[in-house]
Amino acid sequence: MKAAYRRLVIKVSGERLAGERGFGISPTVIAALAQEIYEVHQLGTQVGIVIGGGNVIRGIAAADEGMDRAAADYMGMLAGAINALALQDALEKAGMQTRVLTALEISSVAEPYIRRRAVRHLEKGRVVVFACGTGNPYFSTDTAAALRGAEIGAELILMAKSGVDGVYSADPKIDPSATRYDTLSYDEAIQKNLQVMDQTALALCRENNLPVIVFDTAVPGNILRVATGERVGTRVGME
Repeated sequence: MKAAYRRLVIKVSGERLAGERGFGISPTVIAALAQEIYEVHQLGTQVGIVIGGGNVIRGIAAADEGMDRAAADYMGMLAGAINALALQDALEKAGMQTRVLTALEISSVAEPYIRRRAVRHLEKGRVVVFACGTGNPYFSTDTAAALRGAEIGAELILMAKSGVDGVYSADPKIDPSATRYDTLSYDEAIQKNLQVMDQTALALCRENNLPVIVFDTAVPGNILRVATGERVGTRVGME
């Protein structure tokens, strides 16, 4: 197999790490994810990963229940740091050198995010895990993925969904007539509000001509298929 991209950013939700339990971290799930990333890394592709914290706490959901939004978002960022350390452990057990870079300073366990340092780690063949979102409340990890992808010069963002094989015209669980898109322009995705990622993230991708592929990461081998150029899921901003 041959790599289709030199440098990728994979956006992994915290919920993905929880598996069927829906909360916490499943060792089986995280080990399988690490093995898939190892296969991509073996192609020579430089891999950055943006990890969320929704398996511990979702800031926006906590805010809806009465918690201060900024405080809830900071808690979500710290949850992302927990997930990043767990993912680092799994990646290193799979045979990769890994660095965790955090947008919030947690110097005892991870390096602070510095763009040039992140790029240097990637150039040295290390997998870089980006934690704590953008470091600011009110911004999602989708936006963090778009921001980090643009900053490090990634060629593609992989939106790794669980149980969702692409972008649909409506929720297929509710509307049986919903159809899946093979390709979308940035403007279509934004104007139709198709929930590819949040609107801020999509606008950032459009401004930086950074394409996105939305696919089902629960299907074994899908990450490798995307990395080798196989058509999987929905492609946004790509011909």
